[in-house]
Amino acid sequence: MEVIILLGGPGAGKGTLAESLKDQTSYIHVSTGDILRVAVKAGTDVGLEAKVCMESGKLVSDEIILKIIKERIEQEPTDTKFMFDGFPRTIQQAEGLRELLEEINGTITHVLNLIADPQALIPRLCGRRTCKTCGAIFHVVNMPPKEEGVCDLDGGELYQRADDNEETVMKRLEVYKTQTAPLIDFYRNLGIIHDIAAGGTAEQTDTVALAALND
Repeated sequence: MEVIILLGGPGAGKGTLAESLKDQTSYIHVSTGDILRVAVKAGTDVGLEAKVCMESGKLVSDEIILKIIKERIEQEPTDTKFMFDGFPRTIQQAEGLRELLEEINGTITHVLNLIADPQALIPRLCGRRTCKTCGAIFHVVNMPPKEEGVCDLDGGELYQRADDNEETVMKRLEVYKTQTAPLIDFYRNLGIIHDIAAGGTAEQTDTVALAALND
């Protein structure tokens, strides 16, 4: 099993890059955010606990995240290629993932570290709109839907996530700085991290990321 990881602060473009790479490679995209939102919508015990954390800008516990990841991995054959978006977020999660992969002879081949100006991320996140039906992401300025409030793909209603307001975004950026950014050094020490400039267009980010994966 091969794994690549997308790192980067909130709004750096991990989800957008993941969707592009999914279409151009054989990696299965696993977004912990999507998995958690499904649990929240279903009203499960895990979902209710996660909801409190997500809406306050805090991270869901490592124990819950690792359990969800383990269950997702076990759904696929051992030769599957996974792309993790939004995981791991802490050193503890990184250690847990490494132990999990060792058990199944899996390996992390690349870590793509998306770099963007934190001040540019605030308007990027606050303008984001998500489809309630399919989860597609739009932006009121950078990528607006053809019809305001309506998803181009399936006609679903677009909404602003509860954690996409300026106050919560600031908290999320601070949480990333203190709890997630140390992962950069963790993976750099393993020699598998690639810095990706994510301040330009999505197409520019795609080009650099694909080149890194072929390195």
